[in-house]
Amino acid sequence: MTTNSRQVATPASPGRIPGTDLPRRQAWARKTPQQILAGLRPGHADPMRVLETLIELFNMQHTARQKTVSHKTRQERAQFLRRFLRDLQRKAGFHTVPDPRNLGQKHLQAIVQVWQAERLAPATIQTYLSFLRGLASWLGKPGFVREPAHYGLRLDEYQRHEYAQRDKSWGAQGLDVEAVLAQVAEFDARVAASLRLMHTLALRRKESVTFRPFEHVVPFAQTGLPSDLRKADEYVWVKGKGGRVRWLPLETPQQRTAVALARSLVSGQDAHMGHPAHSLKQNLRRLDYALEKFGITKRQAGATGHGLRHGNLNDFYEALARVPSPVRAGGSVDAAVDRAARLAVSERAGHARMRASSAYIGPVRSMRGNNSPRASG
Repeated sequence: MTTNSRQVATPASPGRIPGTDLPRRQAWARKTPQQILAGLRPGHADPMRVLETLIELFNMQHTARQKTVSHKTRQERAQFLRRFLRDLQRKAGFHTVPDPRNLGQKHLQAIVQVWQAERLAPATIQTYLSFLRGLASWLGKPGFVREPAHYGLRLDEYQRHEYAQRDKSWGAQGLDVEAVLAQVAEFDARVAASLRLMHTLALRRKESVTFRPFEHVVPFAQTGLPSDLRKADEYVWVKGKGGRVRWLPLETPQQRTAVALARSLVSGQDAHMGHPAHSLKQNLRRLDYALEKFGITKRQAGATGHGLRHGNLNDFYEALARVPSPVRAGGSVDAAVDRAARLAVSERAGHARMRASSAYIGPVRSMRGNNSPRASG
């Protein structure tokens, strides 16, 4: 791939989460994880200290793949595991906090009952079970965390919907995007510009805040994409979840205007959209606060900032398929047309699988033609 090293090199994060990239301790040099943990004798070592050691040793690792996980995942997994151990004593009825190495099925059964009583969302329970599988893998216990049904969970308690059941865009909730962005701009122009990038390019909130409007926009020739895929003179470089990079063509006047506005607000050629004096966490919180201030929450408006991304992707599908998306009550469409549109939606959204498009535009519906694609892609 031919690239400009200055413009497309992975930039430093505008505010890392503290404590997620600690160097390996000097005292652990040339020791295996097993040797390190052997120094913390079960029944003698503080269980929370054992957990912190496990987190320090393994939390960068993906549960199922040979790769590292994002800083966000590391933080959320560590926070959950600390809370999980404490909740076994606080909420699940155990007299003491157990050593992670001594966890048994009775502990998992008890904590699942706590989650059921608290009516946690299916997606939350799935995430928590995934974190516990990660802990089990660190301890060399694959298969320790069993299927949700083993713990008495009903299908509706742990199975999340993989497709959108309603249109989550701002327009579908009766919100005037331009009017809201104008209000937000009077409060914080940077936040409004980030929201406009979400609206025109389908960026995630973190992607919009970390976007660098000079460094991340390059001529087509510098993308390394095949010439027959050229759709615009300039492309936006986005690094999304899992480090996955995607290129977004600046095809419309609205997209180019959004980038121009972003450039007018940043302080330098390598600046990102967040306030330069604030961490990533602070900048994300500022964006969330602005949305709350103007009533853009699920409770008040039936929509969140993520609805801008949903709106863009549903509009994009309709432009490609020439019919509204399933969540917008569109009619039947040729199978090949639907598949091509779904692939394009998934690519714009930064997903590797076609079925990810269903989370935005709805499930695959009845098709015209003989080769209807499977919803799983």
